[in-house]
Amino acid sequence: MSYAPLLKAISFAADKHRNQKRKDQEASPYINHPIAVAAVLADEGNVDDESILMAAILHDTVEDTETTFEELENLFGVEVAGIVRELTDDKSLLKEVRKELQIEHAAYASFRAKQVKIADKICNIRDILKSPPHDWLAERKREYLEWATKVVNGCRGVNPGLDKVFDSALAAGDTIS
Repeated sequence: MSYAPLLKAISFAADKHRNQKRKDQEASPYINHPIAVAAVLADEGNVDDESILMAAILHDTVEDTETTFEELENLFGVEVAGIVRELTDDKSLLKEVRKELQIEHAAYASFRAKQVKIADKICNIRDILKSPPHDWLAERKREYLEWATKVVNGCRGVNPGLDKVFDSALAAGDTIS
């Protein structure tokens, strides 16, 4: 596998997310999140599909930056852009509606998008447990874990390794008080 396409996606995403910070207590650079999602896929899910790894890196670019699907198609191909499309929430909808749609759509996503979705939720849970947003109390953390479980339940079975990693991350959330 040539690393050039993946490195191009990392460079692109880093540029697009350059002024964004995560909501964690450290306000870490946003690009750390998509890189972590790709790392979970590769290292813990044994995913070596270049399209999946590129989509993991790019999964928030359309949703959270001025990136368009056409731009992704031109730079990274229809396949990668299609996976990102499956993972992108419609920000014109209310947050509660977007969250419900993620649950509903999870079961119908492609096997590639499902793997990115599971890895995304694993990373989010780990981040919430390690360094949650400063205003998230225990109840809000538990609500996120319950919602993430509903989303991932629609994705299960495409990568047993990721299913186990998610369950492990979720079990760590049992310590929330």
